[in-house]
Amino acid sequence: MTRLQHRHRVPHDSARAWLAPRNDVVVERRTHETSTSSTFEAHVGPFHEWQRNVELSVDTDGHTIVDEIVDYRLAVPVWGILFRPALRHHLRRPPRAEQHQPWWAPPEALDARAATVLSVLCAFAVVSGYLGTLITQTLTYAADQFGAGTGEQGTLLAIVRIGVLLSLGIVALADSHGRKRVLVGALIGACLITAVGAVSTGMAWLGLSQTFARSLSTVVVILIAVMAAEEMPAGTRAFAVSVVTMAAALGAGLCVLNLVYVDAAVGAWRVAYLVPLIAIYPCLQMARRLPESKRYESRQRRVAAASGPGLKDRIHWRRFALLATGAFLWSLFLAPAAQFLNEFLRTERGFSGILIAVFVLATNTPGGIGIVLGGKLADRHGRRVIGAIGIAGGVLFTVVSYLSWGWPLWLASVTAAVIGAVAVPALAVYGPELFPTSQRGTANGGLQVVAVTGSSLGLLTVGWLADQLGGLGQAMAIVAIAPALLVVVVLIWFPETARRELEDLNPSDKEHDR
Repeated sequence: MTRLQHRHRVPHDSARAWLAPRNDVVVERRTHETSTSSTFEAHVGPFHEWQRNVELSVDTDGHTIVDEIVDYRLAVPVWGILFRPALRHHLRRPPRAEQHQPWWAPPEALDARAATVLSVLCAFAVVSGYLGTLITQTLTYAADQFGAGTGEQGTLLAIVRIGVLLSLGIVALADSHGRKRVLVGALIGACLITAVGAVSTGMAWLGLSQTFARSLSTVVVILIAVMAAEEMPAGTRAFAVSVVTMAAALGAGLCVLNLVYVDAAVGAWRVAYLVPLIAIYPCLQMARRLPESKRYESRQRRVAAASGPGLKDRIHWRRFALLATGAFLWSLFLAPAAQFLNEFLRTERGFSGILIAVFVLATNTPGGIGIVLGGKLADRHGRRVIGAIGIAGGVLFTVVSYLSWGWPLWLASVTAAVIGAVAVPALAVYGPELFPTSQRGTANGGLQVVAVTGSSLGLLTVGWLADQLGGLGQAMAIVAIAPALLVVVVLIWFPETARRELEDLNPSDKEHDR
């Protein structure tokens, strides 16, 4: 239990505000009241326990003394150490009459269960971010050891991504056997298989191990998004996606740190493939705090109680086709932009491994601003406009960065990271939102397959164009046509889903509740 004690000397006319319930990071209800004191407990908030006591007194100068004691126990495993300083600072301010969330908090207060789920999912996302970035950051060094060129690298990356087709069958199990079981199993399996890549004898071995490891890590990414959508309040789904995306970015950043040593010696890149083994035990411990998705459990209860024919839900194929189009066009550009960055910096701009690490961290880290901003804006102002702005700006400055040298390269990359990140939560939340509970895992697995198809085609196209045109910049400019089309598709045809319950978006779930 944590205790905060505050004393404030305030004008008499503003003292009564401290006796009002909070409606920000915690929604309070009053349990005791007198003319000069109040006691509150949490109605909704990320706390296992919460009690706030306020007493007013008057000093000799006629000012009011506010004595406040807050006792709480956070329901934020792993990340509580980051949350507490901001919370302590915020609680020094009086409650407001209207709802007011600080910039770092979700648009709506989370309850203890939602906060715990989001925290554990973020921890898993760190691991998945590392796994998903590993081949990108190390391939150019592995290729040097194995004597492979740019074309061979593009082919390997395409094969690895096509291998993600395996994830469709695995993620479908989550619709019948539960989100948690499949999520945890896939995460542990991905860590173990990734380690096999450390003893690769050639590009074929590395590609085969990464094919299976990436399939499992893709399942993890999909189910993190599904569970976040099924557990979060309607007004915070995009925010939750932005938070887990930032956690994944943290994992990617940790992976980038491997670049400090990977070119120190031949084969040093192999160490990076052993690092995920360290995450296995902590992940198993955190899995104990992760409940099964409440919407999945609700559906299982309905299925068990149903008499007669079983419950049948149909995927909305128009929605699937629309989201599949978006996933294809976006991946066609995004995959080669990310995968070929190290190769571009090393071979076309002469960057060393350490300088590449500095560049990636320095230019991508500010993207966290865009992710947080994008999540909040998407929840408040809608998905379509925010998504379109992020796509257009991110793609434009990415192309500029691939055509630039010196400081314009750095500036354009930072700008692309910030603006492009705005689109991530706005677009990523569509997949979990637009399909019923019984098909949410399968449908999102199918979307991932389409995305992988687009990314594979993009990698092959950009690899071929780069060889023909003599540089990656011109190739990236050509494939930018795809996301330009996506902006039009999003603005005209994508539905608006902000602040709507999943049952409203998927009437079949609502019908089964009757």
